[in-house]
Amino acid sequence: MNSFRPIAVGYLVFTLTMLTYTTKTTGFTPVVQPTLTSSAGRGSSTSSLSSPKYTTTSLNAIGVLARKAKENEIRQYCQEGIDDSVLQKVQEMKQNLPCLPSVQEADQAGPGPVQLGLTKRKGTISIIAEYKRTFIVKSGFANEVFEPHIMSPVFREFGARGVAILADQRMGGCDYEDMAQIVKEQEGARGDMPGPVPVISSDLIVDEVQIARSAAVGAQSVLLSYDVVGDKLEFFLNCARAVGMEAIVAVSTKDEAQRAIDVGARMISVTGLDDVEEKVAVITGLVIPEGAQVCTIANILANDNKALEEVEEAWVCRDKGFNCVWVSDCLYKSGNDPAEHAGAIIRSMGAKSSVKWASAKAMGGKGEGAREYLGDILM
Repeated sequence: MNSFRPIAVGYLVFTLTMLTYTTKTTGFTPVVQPTLTSSAGRGSSTSSLSSPKYTTTSLNAIGVLARKAKENEIRQYCQEGIDDSVLQKVQEMKQNLPCLPSVQEADQAGPGPVQLGLTKRKGTISIIAEYKRTFIVKSGFANEVFEPHIMSPVFREFGARGVAILADQRMGGCDYEDMAQIVKEQEGARGDMPGPVPVISSDLIVDEVQIARSAAVGAQSVLLSYDVVGDKLEFFLNCARAVGMEAIVAVSTKDEAQRAIDVGARMISVTGLDDVEEKVAVITGLVIPEGAQVCTIANILANDNKALEEVEEAWVCRDKGFNCVWVSDCLYKSGNDPAEHAGAIIRSMGAKSSVKWASAKAMGGKGEGAREYLGDILM
């Protein structure tokens, strides 16, 4: 958002950073000792708070290293002493897991407030704006973005229906303090128009204590990556429900999407795919249980240029049936340009336009005298 100061090292540095972390594979026992058993719903699996093993699908090398680094980070956090507010959420999770309503009963009750907010009427698209402090650009790492309390109202006032925080220092430069700041700022808008939007924790979840921590700072939703949690997905979904949170599950294949839905996921985010048709293929023909509603989210990757084709991609995703788009790096690649700042991009993505009749034009005009702004419709 301020002028970026790239560190000319690029993606290789992130990869090498991952290599510096230990890859010890044994599980750990957090400071919290109680065992959490999930018996919610018919056919639910049973898991403990400190599982020594993780059953996952195949991960690429960087994904494995990122997961191991996160496991070590959580181990250290637990060893240093878990905050009382987080312990309270852990206890709440423990108490509520055995008596959760089944997924079928939850479906009958209808979607939660986060899902309702992200699922707009047909022909429209909602936007999840992700806040992060650092991200990869062509020349290295961009590492100057406005503080959370400054960006939070921009996201809300320009139409985002959710604010995600990549609470991982290595991947996004953020932590749970940043998440708490955004929660506080959003709560300050209660009673205003527009009012507060849900806050989503998009940490790399590998342990249920992270879900408790997200709930403790006030996040209403949590992102679970299927290729990281694997067979523990159902348990983590129940853990989120046990502390009153809604979960979004990130998938990259139709098989992952179907498995996620089968165990209770009702918000599916398609990630890691650049081509729109590949994204559409993931959500096409999914078998939705009777009475269930599923919100589909397309994760839009940033293009490696100054153009803003991502806006048009959001329109295409809308026209192809997605309910929502998740946008991150593309919000920041034009810095704080008055015509192309994060808020302008969000507003343009939500515009009622179509690539059949128009295109989003990004120009470098400054101030009120600029000839055209992002989102101007070119007929």
